[in-house]
Amino acid sequence: MSRAFVKEQDGQDTPEELPEHPISPNPNFVTPRGLALIDDEIEAARKILAHAQHETDRAGIARASRDLRYWTQRRSTAQLVEPPKTATKVAFGTRVTVKRDDGRVQSFAIVGEDEADLEKGFIAYTVPIARALLGLEVGEEAELPGGRGEITALEALS
Repeated sequence: MSRAFVKEQDGQDTPEELPEHPISPNPNFVTPRGLALIDDEIEAARKILAHAQHETDRAGIARASRDLRYWTQRRSTAQLVEPPKTATKVAFGTRVTVKRDDGRVQSFAIVGEDEADLEKGFIAYTVPIARALLGLEVGEEAELPGGRGEITALEALS
């Protein structure tokens, strides 16, 4: 444990040890949007750390330091993948629309792991549905989690 958080002279307890954020073993592919989001997270963590240091909030310092380590590491391993100019196949950086066998229509963009946000329609390239669709074209079908689906539209992310 780092001695930076220990004030031996006053007998205060050391802050609870926080586990590091897990780092994915997959390549850290990012879209331009994803790279900007990582940079935003680094800036936010720096501000939170500075505030915690100013307030002498040892638990806050530990949390912000952990977050800053994670995002700095993710930034250093980020591999920028530009979206295709035109989407002819499902690829990293494309938005795909799928019509399911049960009639549901789903649309989502395939992006990096840190950029994924299902509620906003962004899924990681590593999830089963993305892996099943990568490389396919409009009109092709795939066996997806929860049943078959047909690709009805493709769009390159801008």
